[in-house]
Amino acid sequence: MTICREIFEKKSLDYGLSWRILRPSSLTDQLFIKAQRIRTIQQTGKNLVGETFEDAFQGIVNYCIMAIIQVREPASLQDNMQAADAIRYYDAIAKEAKELMERKNHDYGEAWRDMRVSSLTDLILSKIMRIKQIEDNAGATQISEGVEGNYFDMLNYSVFALIHLQNC
Repeated sequence: MTICREIFEKKSLDYGLSWRILRPSSLTDQLFIKAQRIRTIQQTGKNLVGETFEDAFQGIVNYCIMAIIQVREPASLQDNMQAADAIRYYDAIAKEAKELMERKNHDYGEAWRDMRVSSLTDLILSKIMRIKQIEDNAGATQISEGVEGNYFDMLNYSVFALIHLQNC
């Protein structure tokens, strides 16, 4: 998470908060692109762009945090959020994600440690498909937790994948 935060902070300095104009559905599509790229490379064994799996999973972490910020604090073209504000939101959401991870790890017995990175990729893609359906339903759900919970799950699955990749 430290590396993800550093990337977020540096990109905020390079690009400002240009991502604030993106609607949550655009961020969902960015997540889809990242996750689909990982899956394609896992299936074909060919990486023609050169971005590593670590880079892609770090991107998913950061896009998830941006999406949660957008859900909680919708922006407009004249948005006035400052980089320092975005970093505070980032830190708060990362803390929430870690606390959620710790609770779920307790209940699930850290089952993710025995999972494959390819399974984590598939779970991320599944969550993206759920979010897309909820977005297509204008946010209405019958029984599910909604988009924010899915973003948190994808964030944590990406952290799990990063841990696995680091230990390879």
